[in-house]
Amino acid sequence: MRIYGPNGTTLGSTGSSTKRSSSTGFALPDIAAAAETRSAAPPKAAGSIDALLALQGVEDPTERRKRSVQRGRGALDVLDDLKLGLLSGNFDASTVNRLRAAAANLKSSSGDPGLDAVLSEIELRVEVELAKAGQF
Repeated sequence: MRIYGPNGTTLGSTGSSTKRSSSTGFALPDIAAAAETRSAAPPKAAGSIDALLALQGVEDPTERRKRSVQRGRGALDVLDDLKLGLLSGNFDASTVNRLRAAAANLKSSSGDPGLDAVLSEIELRVEVELAKAGQF
């Protein structure tokens, strides 16, 4: 099977450049032909550590959205726990601390305007509940 390049020419070299002697014994290849072969180029190094750190800091939009959805769900779960605690009469101060942490996590943007609007509404509700909890 032959592999041809994009313009129809062969990419490999044709034939071998070893000298063949009339005998059937072992023969060394020509030294001039060995010098013509190209060596593999070493991989290129990055310019600086700052460039590598910048590349690691590049964030995938879908991952950012997933994290924002998780933060929103976490805040809703804490709000639900607060509701259940208030209805059962078992108000817990640790729930207020969890609400404060959830409110701090909701401040970052997800990059999706619709999701950001929903997260800001959740954040507003968390802030209202924190203000109410401050009255207890």
